[in-house]
Amino acid sequence: MTSSRAVRALGIGAIALGALAIIAGSPRKPVAPLDVATLAREVSDEADHVTAVELARWIRDRKAGLRVIDIRDSADFDQFHIPSAERLSLEQLVSAPMGKGETIVLYSGGGAHAAQGWVFLRSRGLSNVYFLRGGVDEWLEEVMNPQLPRNAPAEERAERDSVAALSRYFGGLPRSVDSLVFTDRHRDGQAQTWRASVARTRGRGC
Repeated sequence: MTSSRAVRALGIGAIALGALAIIAGSPRKPVAPLDVATLAREVSDEADHVTAVELARWIRDRKAGLRVIDIRDSADFDQFHIPSAERLSLEQLVSAPMGKGETIVLYSGGGAHAAQGWVFLRSRGLSNVYFLRGGVDEWLEEVMNPQLPRNAPAEERAERDSVAALSRYFGGLPRSVDSLVFTDRHRDGQAQTWRASVARTRGRGC
């Protein structure tokens, strides 16, 4: 992960933890009893978010109960949004009807507001809530315009080909890059992100 990516990830985690602290210290009790320690552990373990590739698979496979929520403003939503997404503001998340059996994925421009929304929904007692940490930019980069290693190790080729097919399903333009370019991209964290995505996807059984 690049230093900039690392800083952004840590920053988003800090925002989520900060929102937890505010809710925990507020005299106004949340809708459901809030186990701040559990939520903080989820943030630390990165169990609070999904990758763009995971989300794309859920949408393509019509995951039962999936609800994708865009919390950007209406102008940004109208210009581009992830397929199947609906738009709700952060304020609307507090009271919008949400089913206990739904799997809710929030996304925003860069991820910070979605992280705050995650805290709001978890404080309402909803458990199957995630956010797209890289926001809509991650969707554009990893699903619509993924750069995939042409000379990937054997154990990563099936995942590479799967991501390419997934990209084309959504009308994306996957591009193959040779090993030299892939090595250069490794220096700015892209290869690490690719391998981490492969490992997390396998871990979730998707």
